[in-house]
Amino acid sequence: MSVSESFALFLQEAPEHAKAWTQAAEALNVASALEKKTEELAYIAVLAATGNASGIPFHVLSAKSHGASRQEVLSSVLLGLPAAGAVVIGALPAAVAAYDG
Repeated sequence: MSVSESFALFLQEAPEHAKAWTQAAEALNVASALEKKTEELAYIAVLAATGNASGIPFHVLSAKSHGASRQEVLSSVLLGLPAAGAVVIGALPAAVAAYDG
């Protein structure tokens, strides 16, 4: 799985910050009581709700690799629609392209 261009640049240009970020993310992952597919689907929902579509392809592919269906991914993207509004719709193209790609 590849990361977004922005995240790749972050890794390249700010390696110490990236190391700290990665350590924190790994620690939070270990602390999570969610199984991996559910965690990825939840994370996709958060990315969509916050308008952060750049991380969608990576996490869609991870969710898919852990058994998520296309419909589960689409439902995750749209989960925040009542709370966050139409901003989540902006994540649909990236999610569908990543899943179908």
